[in-house]
Amino acid sequence: MATTVIYTTLGERKGTKRLWLEGRRLARAGISPGQQFELKSLDRENGPHGGITLRFTPSGDRKVSRRKRGDQELPVIDVSGEALVSAFGEAERVRVVIRPGSIEIRVHHHDRATTERSIRLLERLNQHEPLRMGSLAHGGGILDHALHRGLEAAGIPVELAFANEADGDYLEASLANNPIWKSDSIAIEAPMQDVEWRKLPAIDILAAGLPCTGASLSGRAKNRLAKAEEHETAGPLFVAFLAAIQTLRPSVILLENVPQYGTTTSMTVIRSILSSLDYELHETVLDGFELGSMERRNRFCMIATNPEVPFSFDGLRAVRDRESCIRDILEDIDPDDPAWKAYSYLAEKEVRDKEAGKGFRRQLLDGSEASLGTIGRGYAKARSTEPFIRHPSDSALTRLLTPKEHARVKAVPESLIAGLSATRAHEILGQSVVHAAFEAVGMHLGRALAALRDSMQPHQSVAA
Repeated sequence: MATTVIYTTLGERKGTKRLWLEGRRLARAGISPGQQFELKSLDRENGPHGGITLRFTPSGDRKVSRRKRGDQELPVIDVSGEALVSAFGEAERVRVVIRPGSIEIRVHHHDRATTERSIRLLERLNQHEPLRMGSLAHGGGILDHALHRGLEAAGIPVELAFANEADGDYLEASLANNPIWKSDSIAIEAPMQDVEWRKLPAIDILAAGLPCTGASLSGRAKNRLAKAEEHETAGPLFVAFLAAIQTLRPSVILLENVPQYGTTTSMTVIRSILSSLDYELHETVLDGFELGSMERRNRFCMIATNPEVPFSFDGLRAVRDRESCIRDILEDIDPDDPAWKAYSYLAEKEVRDKEAGKGFRRQLLDGSEASLGTIGRGYAKARSTEPFIRHPSDSALTRLLTPKEHARVKAVPESLIAGLSATRAHEILGQSVVHAAFEAVGMHLGRALAALRDSMQPHQSVAA
């Protein structure tokens, strides 16, 4: 049986929807000029709009037109008017299946998915039900904790549906310390590309902090990468991220990474795919210092939303006041504590770097400073360019920040690293986010969702 499938866009004639089909795609199914057909509505499945069937019958009230090409006459079907408006509503894209004897036209699966996710979001908001959130590259859950706190402060309750993390130790730390976990939250320890997205529950919000090891300047230099996608493990993760979105179809997507990620090929593909799925994209670079932390940590942030969500980064503001100086967050470490060390090899390296004309310098702080530089995942290794605290009386000695101090400069609740070794705590903190910055984002997003909810009539039906 000759079958042709066409994914196309409805046109317009005199202000109403129009469907135009012609040529050998019709002829190969036995459709010819002059044949009569009738329109029949299809049952509405999975949403407010179903579709229509063109059934070819001698008693039909419509007729196939003709168009001449050379010495051949080819069939033309031109349908417009209220029948299309009733069948497809606001949808613009359709799937056309041409078979002998009939043509079935349904809403394009992308448009149907857009409608379904909008209905799901609006129903939850209207009923004041918690929004369901999924988390990818969860780490210790610091990003998710910040978003949950911000959303709930704006009056939008949220529950963790699932979290995926490849490192079992990080997931264990989050399960031990992070209050966002509920009894029915699904913990998934697996590489992101191994997750079976279709087996997970529907969600309204998806948050992801894809690993930055291929996109950051230090990561590219260390791994000798020409582009982020060359990184063996982190490079291809955007593909799994997009697969999750295409399956789960959340109404809101948040992606964070280093600022350089915004110019990667990965991000170009992400923008293109999300736009094709009817998301509206909003991007910015968050300044952690301006948003309430002592660490000068900037992060790229993208939020993609359903068209009806009135979100913009305009007006984003801090949710906390930053401490006045580093001394305000320091623990009382005894001058004789073994944490104070000479680190002579770092001093020698700095001399060599200066002689070689390199710009690397140690960050040696006495506590009077208003801020400090970025602290990374490997901070416990005592690397040369990350912050050290000077000894109060011995200029030859310095120390690393303690895990609690590290949490404080990122405005991260110390409870999220409770009971962890110093190395593990620094790893989780070093690859996480400035908590205050993303709490502010969560609150800002929550206000947009609350505005959408408040614009609806009480208990208004959203599927009508």
